[in-house]
Amino acid sequence: MQHPIRYNPEPDYNRPLLQLSEDDRDRLLHYLTLLYGETVAAETLPALERQLRVHYAYKHPETVERDRAFDPKERFTEQDVILITYGDVLQSQDRTPLRTLADFLNTIPTFKDIINTLHILPFFPSSSDRGFAVINFGAVDPQLGSWKDIEVLGKNFQLMFDGVFNHISASSQTFQEFLNGNPRFQEMFITYGAPDGLTPEERETLVRPRTSDVLTRFQSMNGSVWVWTTFSADQVDLNFGNPEVMLRIVTTLLRYVRYGANLIRLDAVTYLWKQPGTRCASLVQTHAIVKVFRRILGIVAPHAALITETNVPHTENVSYFGDGSDEAQMVYNFALPPLVLYTFYREDTSDLTEWAQSLDYPSPTTTFFNILDTHDGIGLMGVREILSKDKIDFMVQRARQHGAFISYRTIQGGQEEPYEINTTWFSALNLDDALEDLSHQVQRYVASRSIALVLRGVPGIYFHGLIGTCNDVASVIKTKVKRDMNRQTLQDAELLTALRDRHSQPAQVVQRLGQLLSIRRQYRAFHPNGDQQVFSLSPKIFAVLRRSPNGDQHILCLTNVTDAEVPIAIPMTDLGITDTQWYDLVGHSGWTTDGQKLTGSLHPYAVTWLIPFGELERMVEETYS
Repeated sequence: MQHPIRYNPEPDYNRPLLQLSEDDRDRLLHYLTLLYGETVAAETLPALERQLRVHYAYKHPETVERDRAFDPKERFTEQDVILITYGDVLQSQDRTPLRTLADFLNTIPTFKDIINTLHILPFFPSSSDRGFAVINFGAVDPQLGSWKDIEVLGKNFQLMFDGVFNHISASSQTFQEFLNGNPRFQEMFITYGAPDGLTPEERETLVRPRTSDVLTRFQSMNGSVWVWTTFSADQVDLNFGNPEVMLRIVTTLLRYVRYGANLIRLDAVTYLWKQPGTRCASLVQTHAIVKVFRRILGIVAPHAALITETNVPHTENVSYFGDGSDEAQMVYNFALPPLVLYTFYREDTSDLTEWAQSLDYPSPTTTFFNILDTHDGIGLMGVREILSKDKIDFMVQRARQHGAFISYRTIQGGQEEPYEINTTWFSALNLDDALEDLSHQVQRYVASRSIALVLRGVPGIYFHGLIGTCNDVASVIKTKVKRDMNRQTLQDAELLTALRDRHSQPAQVVQRLGQLLSIRRQYRAFHPNGDQQVFSLSPKIFAVLRRSPNGDQHILCLTNVTDAEVPIAIPMTDLGITDTQWYDLVGHSGWTTDGQKLTGSLHPYAVTWLIPFGELERMVEETYS
């Protein structure tokens, strides 16, 4: 665990000012020119340089030296596990929700041992969308706590903040100034004088994840105005075509870094740039904005990384890696959740295996964020190019049988298609009324989650996924928001009691999942830069061989995705390893080869992680030498 990055409370201008290299200045000017043209770019660059100098002046000398020695290839390691959570997921009578969360995570030893990074979903003052309609980018919602509470969390965990930069709340001071006719704010938003300002042809070409009208009518001092709202009438899109918007967002980005963010999640970054007549999704200008952010952090905060949240088809999603050095260091692996769900519904790994074999990692400084569940649901866009429509429809119908809701989006021609399955991951895998032992359901659940732990990348687990929560239908009935199926708030005392009861569902899930996470963090074979080889052993088995970056450690990960016992036989020539004795790190048992094949049997939903015994012995000797 790294110590928190230190910043001074005020900028120190007694030290030499930051001097940008010629290359950094040229690249920033290039991106700004692509966005705004030569003249405006030349006018904007000095303001951007000033922001970087201010941030640099805040840096503690210790941080300056630490950044200078920073190795981007070791930004992410096998130690990294990210817990995704709302700031108010836990409630108590005498503490703020954020302080309650901090106390809870420090109370349960298992959590401290398996988690090193917290993604706290938007904790800013907000008017809707569970925090994603931000009123004030620079404040903590007083109903959640304070910046002091964030600081406390940052003492024991690395932190991920949300950069909700695509839009702002209609209740924000910025938008209210626009409505009040303040000339300084008139170009902050994308507006039309009439609803037909956006033609039918332009509307049909538009890609967005909602079925509501993209233009929302507001009454301003200057009369009726129709404003671009990608997500909802309360979330007003910012106009990045105005360089002043870019500068304001850069100020916010750097403020988050000073307040403790090691990772900045670029929410809904797909839609940052609007150009009517195009898809208005993942445009060249959008990528240029991400490159500006990446270059800025590389100059003044190389320890801080970008992660892009782009719930789009896989090919488009991975484009946010850029060339491996100029855009996001981490990208959400949105194809993974629906592929794993489909795999367990069909009890067939064929599609998952074929896709995993095709994964490309563009550089040793980039990797995937491997998630199965999030605060939203199980997005389907990531598999549009991977699974056929029939397979997606099957998955949607099967999820419905498990009690899920389905969210839709408008596609070209005005039709609707499934966009997201709204469910908890536990309920997606297990029927509420199934005649099964809880231990069997937990075994199936943990087996599914193991896929995200063995694939190359950094695993992320949503809070309700870590404790195995079931669907919260009552909240959906109350709020009429389908995504609330997976957003239940809990009393910390009740959860603590449940976790202390080893027979309870949360306790069983945390114990079994915690075991895998604990093992994973001990072995360099799971390093994000370690190679992986995915095997097509059997449609019933997902098999991947992980290798440490320097090649001295191997772990063969096997997951049975079926409700039946499955025999396996792996040719040793395929593994490229001559050891005849192997050890199962999960099951604590030995496996022996006949010199030709590694053979054994996996019980229903078994998770087996095999390491050559010679490598394990060497690791033990090195530890105690």
